[in-house]
Amino acid sequence: MTNDTRIEDQVASIALLDEPTRRRVFELASTSRDAVSRDDVAAELGISRDLAAFHLERLLIGGLLKAEYRRRSGRTGPGAGRPAKLYRRTDVEVSVSIPPRRYEAVADVFAEGLDRLRDPAAIAAVADVAHERGTELGLKVLQTAGTRPSRRRRLAALMELLGRAGYEPAVDEAAGAVILRNCPYDALVADHRTLTCGMNLAWAQGVAEAADVPLRPVLVAREGVCCVEFQRAEAEPQ
Repeated sequence: MTNDTRIEDQVASIALLDEPTRRRVFELASTSRDAVSRDDVAAELGISRDLAAFHLERLLIGGLLKAEYRRRSGRTGPGAGRPAKLYRRTDVEVSVSIPPRRYEAVADVFAEGLDRLRDPAAIAAVADVAHERGTELGLKVLQTAGTRPSRRRRLAALMELLGRAGYEPAVDEAAGAVILRNCPYDALVADHRTLTCGMNLAWAQGVAEAADVPLRPVLVAREGVCCVEFQRAEAEPQ
């Protein structure tokens, strides 16, 4: 749902998540890298296939999930079996503000104004502020990790911070990187990509530097995920 959707519809969608098991089903579908089936949900959450299907369908009808049909085996033709019904989170946004607030609208106005200025100093000022905000949070990561924290504890605290900030971080074990599967500023990216992604990168750099983690934020162009990725930093000389 967008902010233009009637508030009754938004409330109805959010109300679907008030049921604890359904909320767990939604969280599983949201955090999974691939679409999930009712068998996946049943096995992961320890519930029956029928109950998993019931909650998945309720979330589908409510617009929080979307469905696709695919043979996971990759086989085709006679004997390949019926395609499985799989579910994944939609890109639809659902938010409720009472009384109504339009923060995205004013952010779009600010971003458009900065874009029209085409002033490098203005863009640099935005990045500077974002870096400062990131530094403040990066220092909190160190505090959360405790006294003389190990790299593992610092990374765990970083993942927690990124999760709270809405980035939905996931570790790419093969590359040793942290991918951010959600962009909290998605509504601005389409029309103000350079400004928004530059701000996002500066914020992430401030976080990584202050938190002293062995990761280096870089811009990576990918569809459907955040433009920033925390990549493994080059090994320091011994």
